Amino acid sequence: MKEFLAIYLGNPDSPRGRQWRALDDAIRQDRQVAGAKAWHAWMDAHKSAIVVTGGPLGKTRRADPAGITETKNSMAAYVVVRAESHEAAAKLFENHPHFAIFPGESVEIMECLPIPGRP
Repeated sequence: MKEFLAIYLGNPDSPRGRQWRALDDAIRQDRQVAGAKAWHAWMDAHKSAIVVTGGPLGKTRRADPAGITETKNSMAAYVVVRAESHEAAAKLFENHPHFAIFPGESVEIMECLPIPGRP
């Protein structure tokens, strides 16, 4: 079995994000409740594949040769899953509540590779 990092992407300034914010408060609240319920159901259905539960991501800081600065990206949350293949890992996220209910745009799944030269 291989491990895969899945990054949930979403930008509040995207068309989906703007549509979400434009919803009536009561409708948005109902969708938030339904989305959270569906997300928990997804976690329960895939609990045997989940290695690290992960969760939402906060504000971002960037460290580079010039120093440390605040920055923005589209990463919203993460989870680590175990699967036989990259394709099998990606299939876990088909119709995920992140974009099926919430205004998230996608989930990117990448294999966690070993560090070269480390046992």
